[in-house]
Amino acid sequence: MGFRLPGIAIAKKSLARSLSASKSLDIPKGYFAVYVGKSQKKRFVIPISYLNEPLFLDLLSQAEEEFGYDHPMGGITIPCSEDAFINLTLLLSE
Repeated sequence: MGFRLPGIAIAKKSLARSLSASKSLDIPKGYFAVYVGKSQKKRFVIPISYLNEPLFLDLLSQAEEEFGYDHPMGGITIPCSEDAFINLTLLLSE
C-alpha cells in the first residue's frame, strides 16, 4: 500500500533549484548570501555560524517582517545600511 505526498516532490524540486543557484553564485559550503542596503542592495556571503548569534537573529527577524525570506537572487534581504551591517559582521567575527 502506497501513498502520495505531492508536497515532497515540489519541495525537492525547489531545493534542487536553490542548490544549483547557490553553486552558480559561488557560495562556499558553510556560508549563505544576504543582500543589504536601503535602496541599492549589495550581496554579502557570510558564515552560517552567524545564525547562532542573537544580534544577527534580531536582524533576521527585522528582515522577515519587512521582506520575508525569499529573494529572487537566492539570498535574504536585510533591511539596514551597508555600514551598519559591516559593523555588525566585524563585531561577530571577533
